[in-house]
Amino acid sequence: MNLDNLKPKVTEIVSITNETVENRLYNICELLEKNVDYYNWVGFYFKNGDKNELKLGPYVGAPTDHTIIPLGKGICGQVAVSNENFVVPNVAAQDNYLACSISVKAEIVIPIFINGKNVGQIDIDSNTTNPFTKDDEYFLEFVCTKVAEIM
Repeated sequence: MNLDNLKPKVTEIVSITNETVENRLYNICELLEKNVDYYNWVGFYFKNGDKNELKLGPYVGAPTDHTIIPLGKGICGQVAVSNENFVVPNVAAQDNYLACSISVKAEIVIPIFINGKNVGQIDIDSNTTNPFTKDDEYFLEFVCTKVAEIM
């Protein structure tokens, strides 16, 4: 699937104002997981109030024990500190990786900014080694921009 073909659907989901933000985020997760064959777990993490941690938001995929992630820990926690995209082609090569499942081979995490402040991120796991390209980064940056509009 061409990722650009999903952009209008993401835009449509965020514009459904009679749905809660949580439902719209879940629908985005579902859209991505169903339409991109190497997106095997799709979810959102958000800053947990004033705490130095992230809290799991809506997601689609296998259940995870990682519902709270300290800032700086794992890929998501590192993105919360660095404010930069993080693409992990092979999670086995990462020292600071929080394993969710033995089937996960790669991960991509893109931050969500509101008024220049990192408020959360989209996190995608893949059961394929090195599946993510710059196209995934650009597409997920678009998704995060759209998500920021409804937060």
